[in-house]
Amino acid sequence: MTEEITLVKELQDVLTKERAFRVLISQYKERLYWHIRKIVISHDDADDVLQNTFIKIFRNIDKFKADSKLYSWMYRIATNEAITFINKRAKENNVDIEEWQQENASSIVNDTNFSGEEIQLILQKAIATLPQKQQLVFNMKYFDDLKYTEISEILETSVGGLKASYHHAVKKIEEYIKSSVD
Repeated sequence: MTEEITLVKELQDVLTKERAFRVLISQYKERLYWHIRKIVISHDDADDVLQNTFIKIFRNIDKFKADSKLYSWMYRIATNEAITFINKRAKENNVDIEEWQQENASSIVNDTNFSGEEIQLILQKAIATLPQKQQLVFNMKYFDDLKYTEISEILETSVGGLKASYHHAVKKIEEYIKSSVD
């Protein structure tokens, strides 16, 4: 924790900001990339959203008040950037968000950056059928192994609501996979 406090102080100091920001990027870019990638699905889109996320973090680090963990704050920014991105893409294509995400999940099989097996593809398609909040909660809990309290900080919602969303997501995914495998 003291390491994080030191990093934040360096990020907020004009003299050390750039060096500290390079440290921040090296520490967090992979975790944030994979979080974003699970939301936007495409590698290229995830790279774009990640870049926008780090720009927003750089510009707003002075507003970070340390009432949450730095990672939770950055995760919230990444989540919001990814959601904004998919909302924009869906609107540009005149489709609703769920439809856009399902189309995107279907195209994952042609993505040269996806090296998963068939069951992983089915899982990604199942996740794409979930409402957006359930997708986020499922990804954060299942893939990122975050605690409900951490997810609650990031999404600014109650732990009880998150548990219900996760439970519903798991049930829907199980149903999707059973119907796909049969």
